[in-house]
Amino acid sequence: MSTIVLIHGLWVTPRSWERWIPYYEAQGHTVLAPAYPGFEAEVEALRADPSPIASLTVPETLAHLEKVITALPEKPILIGHSFGGVLTQLLLDRGHGAAGVVIDSAPPQGIRVNPPSQLRSLFPIFNNPAKRHRAAGFTPEQFHYAFTNTLPRDEARAAYDRYAIAAPGSWVWTYGLIANLTPGRRETWVDFHNADRAPLLFLAGGRDHIMPPAVNKSNHRHYKAPGTVTDYHEFPERSHWTCAEPGWQEVADYALDWALRHTEA
Repeated sequence: MSTIVLIHGLWVTPRSWERWIPYYEAQGHTVLAPAYPGFEAEVEALRADPSPIASLTVPETLAHLEKVITALPEKPILIGHSFGGVLTQLLLDRGHGAAGVVIDSAPPQGIRVNPPSQLRSLFPIFNNPAKRHRAAGFTPEQFHYAFTNTLPRDEARAAYDRYAIAAPGSWVWTYGLIANLTPGRRETWVDFHNADRAPLLFLAGGRDHIMPPAVNKSNHRHYKAPGTVTDYHEFPERSHWTCAEPGWQEVADYALDWALRHTEA
């Protein structure tokens, strides 16, 4: 049995893993789903007052996750969704994790693919520079387009009501579409030539609007270190909401089966 750390993305909390945790635990694994600092509160509380997360930084979040992971008795399997995918890549680059799976991952610095659907998805955060300094989120309609586009509107609204929160707007402004226009290394820089990195799998959804397959394919192709394992798999009909939309078990099984087969001794 293995230890699995599930890393959530932006605009949600660890609640987004509420089906995956018992699913993996029932198979005998130890499962942790740590919150980013400030994201520990329930969705309803953060929706009412997002100030605890407004000024959170990536380095603070990464340090918190490293503290959780290094306290474990063994190197865990890391599974990250969306921005959690970037954090997973950063953690692997720093020597953490026995294997990593990133699902619909946001890109680290250096990935210069920005499909039109991604621009449209993130426009609600970019449409006002003031959002760089506060927590910013989506309306139900915007969330439906960016996250839950494969769901009927009533199911998309139910997902929004249960899971959606605001997120630090600075993360999108600093590490999002314009990050590659800023000189120097950002906190999301990854050494794609790191030969000591644990195996890494990219899972993409063919109907993902906010992190389309082109982004994940480009990210995957950037890893070039000889002797490392970097794989890519696409679920053609799945969206960014792939960890919760119907059939999520297929994604969970594929991720864990691959990770267990590639877990370092």
